[in-house]
Amino acid sequence: MARASRAVAEQHKAAIEAASARLFREHGLHGVSVAQVMADAGLTHGGFYGHFPSRDALVARACALAFEESATRWRQRIDQAQGDRKAARRNLVVQYLSTTHRDAAGRGCAASALAGDVAREASDKPVHDAYLHGLKSLIDIWQSTAPDGDDAAGDSALVDLATLVGAITIARATRGDALSDDILAAARDRLLASHKPTDA
Repeated sequence: MARASRAVAEQHKAAIEAASARLFREHGLHGVSVAQVMADAGLTHGGFYGHFPSRDALVARACALAFEESATRWRQRIDQAQGDRKAARRNLVVQYLSTTHRDAAGRGCAASALAGDVAREASDKPVHDAYLHGLKSLIDIWQSTAPDGDDAAGDSALVDLATLVGAITIARATRGDALSDDILAAARDRLLASHKPTDA
């Protein structure tokens, strides 16, 4: 019986984490209450503290999970390129800077969806460490697609990631105007052009 209870508790906690990761990306860290997260997970508000010691702990875990989901998607797109780094990078850029990603923040990248909220959180909040760790993991994955022998891959990765995150963030803020699509297209073109092989 105890084993069954633990299994149910683990299922409930996973449901809370999944709901919070989606809702916080979609509505912001302060746009969703614990009660709303629990309701979305199909649970009662009163059971929250049986799974998390505080709302801050939930926010940090939701942020970490959102980054884990992004990292998994990025690795899958790289794997689809079957060792072709240029194709892998193109797969990442085209999907990230798409209208589909722009219009689905709740299922998208935490780097863009949570950046503004995390920046406004007090420096001692655990979400800062979760965000930093997640962002570094995406930088590492992106850097793995750099051309062989690119000595500036580290610096380039930072600029590229800033372009990706900045472009999708501004495109969301201007959604509904033609400028939004133009921003996505311009950022895609710049990132893909900047990694074309040069003639020897």
